[in-house]
Amino acid sequence: MKIDDIRRSYTKDKLEFEKLTADPIAQFELWLKDAIAAELPDPTAMCVASVDEHGQPSQRLVLLKDVNQDGFTFYTNLGSRKATELSANPKVCLHFPWHPLERQVIVYGTAERASSSQVAKYFLSRPKESQLAAWASEQSRPVSTRQALMQKFAEIKHKFEHGEIPLPSFWGGFLVRPHKIEFWQGGEHRLHDRFMYNRQSDNSWSIERLCP
Repeated sequence: MKIDDIRRSYTKDKLEFEKLTADPIAQFELWLKDAIAAELPDPTAMCVASVDEHGQPSQRLVLLKDVNQDGFTFYTNLGSRKATELSANPKVCLHFPWHPLERQVIVYGTAERASSSQVAKYFLSRPKESQLAAWASEQSRPVSTRQALMQKFAEIKHKFEHGEIPLPSFWGGFLVRPHKIEFWQGGEHRLHDRFMYNRQSDNSWSIERLCP
């Protein structure tokens, strides 16, 4: 198989300046609704990129759990690699790859810890099995076998089989406050439509078209 021959044309839609909203969060919400309506697998999945102390980037897929005028929120084990890296260097990039719609959104921003009340509210809304998994998994840490992980899960399940599962002290969330957001719509002949929103000092947004 020659992977350099794999390509396709992008013809589904166009993105025009006149049709953009003045606010990128509103524009994002419109596109997210389109992704959900199209029944894309995991429409809230986003790639979160962080950087360690040596300048080595790392990425992983995480589910977006809230978006509003403050920014984009996701949750994680606070001992995980991404949480450790974001605590040391809060600069972060999010990428939403809505390939079937020939769309991408890239968010550039700064991560900060979500409030404890927000974290608790979301944790208690999760399915019980997800709550138990948060307790059982020391995210990003080595584990000898899957059997050992499942044994830990069984022990945690037994421990909390009666009553409410408490919020782990090592579990939390991050709010990504954006300062740039790019919207990408695939175009014919690789002449894609790209628009970058840049936050201004008065918190308004400027918009510029980028070459594909």
